[in-house]
Amino acid sequence: MAKEVKRAFKFRFYPTDVQAAELARTFGCVRKVYNLALEERTAAWYQRRERVNYNATSAMLTAWKKTDELAYLSEVSSVPLQQCLRHLQGAFTGFFEGRAKYPRFKSRKKARRSAEYTRSAFRYRDGRLTLAKLSEPLDIAWSRPLPESAQPSTVTVSQDAAGRWFVSLLCDDTITPAPATTTAVGLDAGITSLVTLSTGEKITNPRHERRDRARLAKAQRELSRKTKGSANREKARRKLAKVHARIADRRRDHLHKLSTRLVRENQTVVIEDLSVRNMVKNRGLARAVSDAAWRDLRGMLEYKCAWYGRELVVIDRWFPSSKLCGNCGAIRATLPLNVREWTCECGTGHDRDVNAAKNVLAAGLAVSACGDGVRPQRESSRTGQSSAKQESQRVTAGIPRLWTGEEAKVTTLRLLTAGRGSRSAG
Repeated sequence: MAKEVKRAFKFRFYPTDVQAAELARTFGCVRKVYNLALEERTAAWYQRRERVNYNATSAMLTAWKKTDELAYLSEVSSVPLQQCLRHLQGAFTGFFEGRAKYPRFKSRKKARRSAEYTRSAFRYRDGRLTLAKLSEPLDIAWSRPLPESAQPSTVTVSQDAAGRWFVSLLCDDTITPAPATTTAVGLDAGITSLVTLSTGEKITNPRHERRDRARLAKAQRELSRKTKGSANREKARRKLAKVHARIADRRRDHLHKLSTRLVRENQTVVIEDLSVRNMVKNRGLARAVSDAAWRDLRGMLEYKCAWYGRELVVIDRWFPSSKLCGNCGAIRATLPLNVREWTCECGTGHDRDVNAAKNVLAAGLAVSACGDGVRPQRESSRTGQSSAKQESQRVTAGIPRLWTGEEAKVTTLRLLTAGRGSRSAG
């Protein structure tokens, strides 16, 4: 059944000098209004214990426009200014609900600048988009068509650190689910191989940042030699930003192609819940982990699986996928990162990454079948073994191989149920 979704279509455009100047003024006014409202809300709470909502800040904006100091706010479209107040309200809502940190002030030196226009502040007709306060339509490079009869509900104009201009149009779109399939795949993320599939295939990590590292270093050296505040420093900064943009664009393109392929070919995709935030604290691996962009890949898999009727299973990060023998169920005590192949006591030889991907798939099918978790419980030791080893052996004992289809669901459900039964009996 087709699904109605809100989908953003992003395009690059090339403004005239007049349009660029007007948009730059709009960006500056948006930043000013956001910072003023944040300052007022912060002072009201910490000094008078008063809560200021969106309606109050909107009234403040009207008063600011009437002052001589801030009269220039009336020279740009009022819609982006109102939208930035709504964004601030959303930031405070996320903070009070514990989902985000306290809102921060927008910096003049921020890499990306943007302004959002609602339907009353732009006109879209016959593929021509004209924003409020602009007399001519934007020169947009239409790299792909919009949905048929699409009418954007909001338009966001932005400029990145490299000086490129983009426009994002939010439209209603109809997504047709992909044809159903019976295949499932488990993914093991890595550095040498970006991901290893349970089928044994290894997707090579392109290492986009490493390939352009020499170019990055040269651009950074040139920037460091320029006088702060000079025009030459701004040129050097933009040149460096273009190198970073090239790396980010290529990385994003590769992840989109990989995630689309995985979702298209498999009904169930199983991944691990990696703590990337903690991984980048390792100074020896931070650069490689950031270049791999595992979190971006997971985000793409999440929304694409939801769009196309696939199932994405995320297993617990503490599941011992690498140390678990997929043949006999034994767990190796230690397995350093430099050990890429190992042999179990049962005589089965394992490729570290392929074995982990197969175990991830088996655990994910178990979770999908019965909704159980796979994290070892921390219990007091009564056998001289670590609690993690005790629990993992009970849950995974007897797993002979990687199963597929109904066999996997039935067998893993039986094993996990037996594991829970042994715990309750003890």
